[in-house]
Amino acid sequence: MALIRCDFFSDALGLSTSMQVVLPQPAASQIGMASSGGDEPPPVLYLLHGLSDDCTTWTRRTSVERYASELGLAVVMPQVARSFYLDGAHTGAYWQFLSEELPAVVQRFFRVSTDREDTFAAGLSMGGYGALLSGLRQPERFAAAASLSGALDVAGLQREDAHDVFSHVLDAPAEGTSADLFALLDVVDPATAPDLYVRCGTEDALVGSSRRFAAAARERGFAVTEGFDPGAHEWGYWDRTVQDVLAWLPLRPR
Repeated sequence: MALIRCDFFSDALGLSTSMQVVLPQPAASQIGMASSGGDEPPPVLYLLHGLSDDCTTWTRRTSVERYASELGLAVVMPQVARSFYLDGAHTGAYWQFLSEELPAVVQRFFRVSTDREDTFAAGLSMGGYGALLSGLRQPERFAAAASLSGALDVAGLQREDAHDVFSHVLDAPAEGTSADLFALLDVVDPATAPDLYVRCGTEDALVGSSRRFAAAARERGFAVTEGFDPGAHEWGYWDRTVQDVLAWLPLRPR
């Protein structure tokens, strides 16, 4: 595998930002590291970070590079500060960055597949919300979207927010808007939506909203895989469960 730190300018944000990218590299003589991949552009996973993290966190705190190598999967990890992957009044156009500019930049810089059946999103906490937001707002782009310990009920969090996390992102209540994942379930056609994955530890404060979202998606006919098992909001849980997400992805034989 190749691990690349890419610093580049974003027109959407009006500033320089960063991403880390893991790219498959078939290798026959590397000791202790399985690798796969061929001449075709590889499938790509947009792997999103949480509220207090940055683009380096997934590779620093999990073995996602090693896990992806076995699958021949490219992994793109962008940096979005504390934006909740939304266009914010004071933070910047982070949804525009994530949904429009980033895939164009990735395609320009790297050789990865642009086919829907090869494109996936996943993330933890704030990034779990961002991944499902991506899948539901852009169902034509993603074949699958996965949340680990996701902050999935932003309307509820906004109402209960003691630390004012959303005040710099959302100008108005999120409930019923396109920032509300539960509202999106009522406007997206389950037949054309990506496969959804919702996983959360039972000792996690966010488990209730993850359970509610999975139930709401299932009731509306979405293809949703869910799992609620012992675990807290911490990296040991995410290192373990991201392996399950990768095994769940509908990767095409290559």
